[in-house]
Amino acid sequence: MRPKHQLVVALLLSAAVVVAACSSSSKSASSSTGSSGSSGSFQQSNVYGTGVTATTVKVGVALVDFTCIEQFVDSIRTNQSQVYDAYFKYVNAHGGVAGHQVVPVYSTYCPIGTAAPLAVCTQFTEDDHVFAVMGNFEDFSGDAQTCVAKDHNAVLISFDMTRSIINQSPGGLIVCACTTPDRTDSVLISLLQKHNYLKGKKIAILGDTNNAPVVNDSVEPGLKAVGANLGSTAILSIAGADTSAAQAQLDSFIEKWKSEGVQDLYVTGTDVNSKQFVTKLKQEMPNVQLITDESIDLMYGQEEQAAHITPNPYDGIITANGPTTEEYNAGPNWAHCASIYQQETGTAAPNGETVIPGPNGKTIDLYGAINDTCQLTLLFQEIGNRVGKYLNDNNWTHAVNTYGSITDYGSGPYDALFTGHYDDEDSFRLESYDPTIGAKGDWKSLTPLQNIPGA
Repeated sequence: MRPKHQLVVALLLSAAVVVAACSSSSKSASSSTGSSGSSGSFQQSNVYGTGVTATTVKVGVALVDFTCIEQFVDSIRTNQSQVYDAYFKYVNAHGGVAGHQVVPVYSTYCPIGTAAPLAVCTQFTEDDHVFAVMGNFEDFSGDAQTCVAKDHNAVLISFDMTRSIINQSPGGLIVCACTTPDRTDSVLISLLQKHNYLKGKKIAILGDTNNAPVVNDSVEPGLKAVGANLGSTAILSIAGADTSAAQAQLDSFIEKWKSEGVQDLYVTGTDVNSKQFVTKLKQEMPNVQLITDESIDLMYGQEEQAAHITPNPYDGIITANGPTTEEYNAGPNWAHCASIYQQETGTAAPNGETVIPGPNGKTIDLYGAINDTCQLTLLFQEIGNRVGKYLNDNNWTHAVNTYGSITDYGSGPYDALFTGHYDDEDSFRLESYDPTIGAKGDWKSLTPLQNIPGA
């Protein structure tokens, strides 16, 4: 649920997986309600954790190798470590993390499959002995994330995780600068119901095997709970480059949905939100209202290809998300992140409307790289300062579980961390995609932005 300028990697990687099959700022201080974990009988551990000395803290930073997926995407990131260096320099000049100077260790990996991110986990935890891992650390299976937090008791701050991935590790070791799909579904369904988008409609669900737990545990029960009139649920079999089976399954369900009189289609999961499936849906069911929980990454990697298609298959798709790009650009979060970048590099940060030409017809996503880096580094500093001098996994999890309202640079005005609530973003509204906004299209608000906290 990060603003649309944020991490674009998840959808890009999913598209690469399907095609290749090799396969969110100075935010105004705001109040986010919700119960924080109780301190109870907690006893602080007065020892330094792995990767921590009296003066330093070692952090592993995972960087996506865009040359590995360049043929599948429209936007790429370059010079990523230099962007991180700028923000670590700022953090270190402003007290470090609870007085510890950050010592970064970088690792660039090909994000297709699980083997490469698992190798990054092993490098950081067993070879480099870092205290924390951050960055665009992508593994849809969750194995790499749990390798860091569960198997090695290291802190992980990243994006794009499900609740089931987070819950496999000790509570508080993983902080997702995001909203998990599971929670997005809960919020989205409640907002759809509240604003009468489901009234008098028959709605069906489209997911895929990679996202089946979200369909079965979140979307379907959530729609049933609000009394939605449900059509058939489709879970497409997607594995590797050959999507012929999934396409045939979709063809069959499209005919079934037509016969059932389906008017709304809830599309959940990164794979089925890709252009090949969405285009077919809109060609065969041009009047169906598409709804998705892939709120921010949906259009990246797709919009430049879809921009010249008339009608645009994503036109009017509805989601739950936070501030619009325009709001974020004009707000204090981006102003703070941009000012740090300019101060530390001597170069003005591009805003979300800036198009930076890159090699081989690609564009350079410096805006997204700045936001992701700003969000993760300053969030790490903020939590670490709450932990205090003795940075270790025990003290860290206590700080996260009892934090409450937190400033998350790169996100909306409402964020919180507490026991069971480790995806920190709480700013939501209904939005729809409008291809006529800007050069590539963007999201427009349908309802007011509000604070919707919860575990």
